[in-house]
Amino acid sequence: MPTAPIFVVQLHDARRLHYDVRLEVDGVLKSWAVPRGPSLDPTVKRLAVPTGDHSIEYAEYEGVIAGSVYGSGAVIVWDAGVYQNQTRDKRGKPVSPADAIEGGHFRFRLQGVKLSGSWAFTRTGRDGDWLLVKVRDDAANPSLDLTSAEPQSILSGLTIEEMAATKD
Repeated sequence: MPTAPIFVVQLHDARRLHYDVRLEVDGVLKSWAVPRGPSLDPTVKRLAVPTGDHSIEYAEYEGVIAGSVYGSGAVIVWDAGVYQNQTRDKRGKPVSPADAIEGGHFRFRLQGVKLSGSWAFTRTGRDGDWLLVKVRDDAANPSLDLTSAEPQSILSGLTIEEMAATKD
């Protein structure tokens, strides 16, 4: 019996602080940088910039990427879990995650430590950027900002500032 694909949200303090939302697709982590992080409010559209694929092993990475190379800085695992693809075509037939991403709309249900419920990535057409939006469901909560309420790692319990201080 196949296991559910994983997702991870890593808080990354590189050139600027952002959340890397990564979803397992065809053996790699498809990734988007979301500067303001995921919102539980379905009326809020968050910019999501596609980044390079990462290996599945990277899902558990926390630490400080040293030096002044692209991507250097502190990283924590802000949330993780499994997801279910919910993307359907116009006739209601399932669309694979890879085909959904290629087509510019990917809907999925997260089951994580912090995040749950349905979400969607939609390509905007402007410069290849995407939007991340929370779908209206029982897990939507416009009054809760999880990025502020729960800033710590689900693995180490450290905040991004505490992780950055470990390099000293």
